[in-house]
Amino acid sequence: MSELYGSDAYAPREVALRIETVGVAKARMATLPLLMLGVLAGAFIGLGAMFYALVKSDPTLGLAAGSVLGGLVFSMGLLLVVVAGAELFTGNNLLAMAWADGQITTGEILRNWVLVGLANLVGAVGVALLVFASGHTDLHGGAIGQQVVQIALAKQSLSWEHAFFRGVLCNVLVCMAVWMAMAGRSVTDKTVAIVLPITAFVAAGFEHSIANMYFMPLAMLVQQYGPEASPIARVTWSGMLGNLLPVIGGNLVGGSVLVGLAYYVIYRRGVPLETPPAPAGRRAQDPQE
Repeated sequence: MSELYGSDAYAPREVALRIETVGVAKARMATLPLLMLGVLAGAFIGLGAMFYALVKSDPTLGLAAGSVLGGLVFSMGLLLVVVAGAELFTGNNLLAMAWADGQITTGEILRNWVLVGLANLVGAVGVALLVFASGHTDLHGGAIGQQVVQIALAKQSLSWEHAFFRGVLCNVLVCMAVWMAMAGRSVTDKTVAIVLPITAFVAAGFEHSIANMYFMPLAMLVQQYGPEASPIARVTWSGMLGNLLPVIGGNLVGGSVLVGLAYYVIYRRGVPLETPPAPAGRRAQDPQE
């Protein structure tokens, strides 16, 4: 089928089958590797967020240039997840396809989302602690730390509606990046597929729950222990929770409904599960890869 599209990429119908097959494997993965891969994914997104804050802390960049360049470097986080291998809550919202097709149960999909989400939190907060301990936020006269606090305060001040719908739009783009990466047969293919959607969601100011799990704890550390005087407005744990709840809900709707279930109806509804195509010249794809 791929030949019809004039390239060696998997066709959309083949991608749908691959996403569903991988979703079954993810839902039934043993708890320990699932948690460890979840911690890695949270750490990877935290590293991408660290890169983003570095770019945004440069006052010589204009709004558009800083936002686009910041989004470009943030895409490193999802590249690490997809290429190196990790379990990311937002990407795993695509498990909705396997659930809708009856390949996994409601309990299995909820188990994956809860365990992976908690592990992502551990990884993101862990990287925030390491970044703060390294003195990274003190660089450039504390400009990076100040930028992190500004980012976190802006997230905390969002209304529920804005946080929710920004979460929806964010995960539409994240899951489309994951979807298109599954169409690729090489690291280069996956990189090209990932960079633009991730750059777009970051530059547009949409909300990614796992990135927020890095920014907000780090901002609290900077406020509490950083060399600069704390601002009057402060990032708090309750403010973090008030942001994460609607953003997680929005991420779920964007990834599971607007991408996963939409493509299920288009390509998989009423179609029997079959073995997904293997990359040319290689063994059959391991569902956990």
